[in-house]
Amino acid sequence: MLMANKESVLQTQNKVLILCVDRDGDIEVKAGIQTPLLGRRANIDSAVALALKDPEEPDANAMFEAVRLYDRMLSEKKLDEILEVATISGTELGGVKADRKLSAELDSILETFTATEIVLVSDGYSDEAVLPIIESRHVPISSVRRIVIKHSESIEETAAVFTKYIKLLAETPRYARIALGLPGLLVTIFAIFLYLSAHGVIEMYYYGIAIAVIVGVVLLFKGFGVDTAVKKGYKWIREYSPPPVHAQISSYTMIAGILCVIISIYLGVQNVSEYLVQSTQDFGLISVLPEIIALFIKGVMGLGIFGTILVLAGRSSMLYFDKDPRLLRTIVLIAEVAWVTVILNCVANLLQQPRPIEIGFNNVFFIQFIWSIGVGILIWVASILLFSIVNLSSKKFFNQQEN
Repeated sequence: MLMANKESVLQTQNKVLILCVDRDGDIEVKAGIQTPLLGRRANIDSAVALALKDPEEPDANAMFEAVRLYDRMLSEKKLDEILEVATISGTELGGVKADRKLSAELDSILETFTATEIVLVSDGYSDEAVLPIIESRHVPISSVRRIVIKHSESIEETAAVFTKYIKLLAETPRYARIALGLPGLLVTIFAIFLYLSAHGVIEMYYYGIAIAVIVGVVLLFKGFGVDTAVKKGYKWIREYSPPPVHAQISSYTMIAGILCVIISIYLGVQNVSEYLVQSTQDFGLISVLPEIIALFIKGVMGLGIFGTILVLAGRSSMLYFDKDPRLLRTIVLIAEVAWVTVILNCVANLLQQPRPIEIGFNNVFFIQFIWSIGVGILIWVASILLFSIVNLSSKKFFNQQEN
């Protein structure tokens, strides 16, 4: 019965651990004392040793505060409370390695003293990073005591932020090129110009010109996103996959056809301009307009019709490989466009006749114009009939794509 009462008392006791944290490992580095430290005497001796090595060290003052807090709580403790004081430390490098060491030492302390409550004592901003580590052990933190000795909280936090961004600038290639690469390039150029100036090869004011050019080019590249465009272009070239052969043929013929049309327009304009320059007679616009139209048609006609047929032929090749029913309509259109050459030539010849133009069957050019239109209509009708016949006979071929 007595043993059961003792076990019940032990289970209901509140074990409070006053925990001092030295995340940057000054206790081990400066005083050469291995952590974790458990107990009042071990903490006092270690704090004294650290203070003798560095009287301004805030971690020593934090350890003294932990012992002072332990003594005060011990004098005010309740019957069901058990108090203990301990110190854990990380490494001087910080980061993950320091947190893992703190985690291991905390587990070691909790195995010896199974705390139900922790009072955290730290020397400032960086040591509070241990809070998530403690909370992950499912031990509640009842209080946090911060000791600020030789610097204020705002200065320490500002220093931590600056250190973070300086590290980001130095270790991230994207920022290091500007933050370190550009100043390094300018210093190197300065050394080269200084050497050349000392030997009388070049004047030193050229260095200012070189700096202005380099900084200007960098600002232009970054401001207009030239570097990003170059990266995207390089990525596109590296990852580029050529389209199917028929698509390449279609693209090539389309570009070639458009170029032919553009050149034909230029030739038409050139024909008109040469006529206007060489003409010595002062005619009105209405009287010379037929001649201008005829010259323009003859300049455009050859390459213009050829370029249009080239574009349609490239499209026909793509439609054939895709088994698209629009192939037949495109072929009919090619035949019609080809015959337009004859019609345009007849129109140009008719317009170039002496004024006034005789409209009738005695005019050879008028008969050719009427004949070209009539043959064009016959070609159009024949093409439609041929299109209908071929479309019915090749229906299975074009349906393969739909299936």
